[in-house]
Amino acid sequence: MILACQGICKAFGEEVIVKNGSFHIEEHEKAALVGINGAGKTTIFKMIVGELPPDGGSVVLTKGKTLGYLAQHQDMISGGTIYEEVKTAKAGLIEMEHKIRAIELEMKHLSGTELEKRMETYHRLMTAFENDNGYAYESEIAGVLKGLGFEESDFGKRTDTLSGGQKTRVSLGKLLLTKPDILLLDEPTNHLDLNSIAWLETYLLNYPGAVLIVSHDRYFLNRVVTKIVEIENSGLMTYMGNYHDYAEKKKQLREARLKEYLNQQQEIRHQEAVIEKLRSFNREKSIRRAESREKMLEKIKPVEKPALLHTEIHLNLEPAKISGNDVLSVEHLSKSFPPHTLFTDVNFEIKRGEHVAVIGDNGTGKTTLLKILNQVLPADSGSFSLGTNVQIGYYDQEHHVLHMDKTVFDEISDDYPSLTGTQIRNMLAAFLFTGDDVFKLIGDLSGGERGRVSLAKLMLSEANFLILDEPTNHLDITSKEILEKALNDYTGTVLYVSHDRYFINQTATRILDLVNQTFVNYIGNYDYYLEKRDELTAAYAGGAANTGKEVFSPKDTCKNDSKLSWQEQKEAQAKERKRQNDLKKTEDKISSLEERSAQIDELMTQEEIYTDSIKCQELSGEKAELEEELEKLYNIWEVLAN
Repeated sequence: MILACQGICKAFGEEVIVKNGSFHIEEHEKAALVGINGAGKTTIFKMIVGELPPDGGSVVLTKGKTLGYLAQHQDMISGGTIYEEVKTAKAGLIEMEHKIRAIELEMKHLSGTELEKRMETYHRLMTAFENDNGYAYESEIAGVLKGLGFEESDFGKRTDTLSGGQKTRVSLGKLLLTKPDILLLDEPTNHLDLNSIAWLETYLLNYPGAVLIVSHDRYFLNRVVTKIVEIENSGLMTYMGNYHDYAEKKKQLREARLKEYLNQQQEIRHQEAVIEKLRSFNREKSIRRAESREKMLEKIKPVEKPALLHTEIHLNLEPAKISGNDVLSVEHLSKSFPPHTLFTDVNFEIKRGEHVAVIGDNGTGKTTLLKILNQVLPADSGSFSLGTNVQIGYYDQEHHVLHMDKTVFDEISDDYPSLTGTQIRNMLAAFLFTGDDVFKLIGDLSGGERGRVSLAKLMLSEANFLILDEPTNHLDITSKEILEKALNDYTGTVLYVSHDRYFINQTATRILDLVNQTFVNYIGNYDYYLEKRDELTAAYAGGAANTGKEVFSPKDTCKNDSKLSWQEQKEAQAKERKRQNDLKKTEDKISSLEERSAQIDELMTQEEIYTDSIKCQELSGEKAELEEELEKLYNIWEVLAN
């Protein structure tokens, strides 16, 4: 065990954050701390690192172990470059190298005993330097910075000119390179693009120390952690496994508690009915029995009813009008911010009912595309057109549609005066605004809270084409699940930009990957994208165009022209997916029939069967039919497999 929190308590005035909470982290363990926004995750981190004292209990770090902490917001006042800032993580190693070089110079002028002593020191330092991978620390620094999304041209940028997200990435890189025995990471995937998140996952999986993470990125948690510590209603509960395991176990426990509560309520109602009936007899014996049962009822310890889960709230989102089948058509669209070209000669279409996710590295132009479609920015060339009866609802990261001087309730009621107070409260409750929360000023809300208000307004707009820019940013897991359910039930069309892979997996029917200044189309969710990324990127976004060679995907389903139209890409991928599905079904059918054929062979060896001529005839007939069907399936399989 490297870290233990025993019976910790913390409150701010009347608000209790955690009460008598306990958990521990083993050496080399990868764990996560989860809970809704405001539950107290960051407060617990601050108690662990000593920034806040606990009101009760203790936080114990094993003696001699080091701890590193990445907060959500970073202040850098050094004014040095990115590389210089991260290089300070290797200060001890660099100092050791300087000592080694100084001793090498000294030894040229020493002899005898003095030389032997310096040689001993030199060998000791050299051993430590080599064990700490001293000869490769510069390449290690460069590798971490590139993994976190910095180009070599960025290394010389001054830290005081960086954005908040860039500063967080620099701090994360510096922390990883210090290699403490336990890492505390508060939302480490914020400000990272998909490639950087994937790199961080691999890095942490191979990290020799322990890791405790606060994150709302469920895909990330599924990949990295083996234990979940949940803070809920001021209590701490530990679940073994990744996020998926935690969600399943939590659901099972809640169902068990609900069943226990309902069974007890049923028993109480039954006993009360029996008591009432006994009293109605109005006899001494029956009254005594009723009193005895009443005493038994009083001794029952009531089971607390599980609270209603926010994710059980169902949002019914329906467009006011149904659009035509053709929702959006983009032709030859290009955009640059010289000297940077974002995308060129882009062509794609979106049909009614599609849920399309736009993904790609930071700075490639995803948000710019959405702004062009909403006429916030002009395109350099090309055009786009909307279909019949298409009504856009737009969600941007800056929440420009909100009024800072209004309350949450007024923000909704002023835009939708036909709604009753109950309807407004129900919608706000779906986005986690309950009680007096609805009377908070928009200007006093956090970024995540403003995001939820913007989403609530958008869902009420009755638009039939939703365009969303990072809709899950700052949302906790519960809010994300509510949004996922709402979008999956939504009968309109959705186009969104997101880095949330779990969200994409749950809601996307198609993915547009912005790579090498063009879009590569994937007809499927994020898992399908991962499976096909290398193959299709080579075919459509650089492989064939850059090498001049023909690039074919397996089964010749991908054409070698990097400028293939969206429709051609879609048809090629749809054909390949159908082939794979048919192949799988055929293999399953063959397996089932072969199994039955083997069963018949086994039956025919049994005396009670081979001595029964009628049964033998039936089985022989079935065997012949099976062989005939299998022959057909083998032929089909050969065609599909080639």
